[in-house]
Amino acid sequence: MNNYVYIIASLPVISTKQKYSEDFDSGKILERIREQCSEKDRQTIDFLMDGFDDGKLGKEFYEKALSHKNGFLKEYFRFDLNLRNAKVHYLNQALDRPEGQDVMDIDGGIFEEAAKVKEVLHRQDILSRERGLDDLTWEKISGMTLFNYFDLTVILAFIAKLHIIDRWLKLDEKSGREMFRKLVDEVRGTFKGVEFNA
Repeated sequence: MNNYVYIIASLPVISTKQKYSEDFDSGKILERIREQCSEKDRQTIDFLMDGFDDGKLGKEFYEKALSHKNGFLKEYFRFDLNLRNAKVHYLNQALDRPEGQDVMDIDGGIFEEAAKVKEVLHRQDILSRERGLDDLTWEKISGMTLFNYFDLTVILAFIAKLHIIDRWLKLDEKSGREMFRKLVDEVRGTFKGVEFNA
């Protein structure tokens, strides 16, 4: 049986406001977490980690996520699906493409954060836009764990936030521009002949 109290008590404090040294190693932190978890919980953690791999994200993945037994995974990836579709809608508008093109055709339910996401997507500064979306994701994760203290949900939320921190450790202006181009590619369109100067 997992000792969630011990695992959670040993987790480092992380925050988007905090400065991290170059030797901060999220991989080692994740490995320590996995070592202390049961095989069943490791499988749940691995599913969450698969959701951070763009190459694994598709209709089949989201359908599995939205029917997953774990409530955190189900809610987190519902939010992630709606967020990704919002990005596609934004790009379709920005690039004058058909409105529904490349939108993931899965019912994500009510997207309560839609207005906030729309405001962030229309910011002119690329880094501000990316940071704004990550801040909304962080806020969503925090809201999902309000009544959880010593269980797997807290651990999954920590890992999801750790992923955000890890991404921003590598971020600068140049990579911000690259991220925007990656965002364009996410819609799975080829955009042949389209030039967009970010």
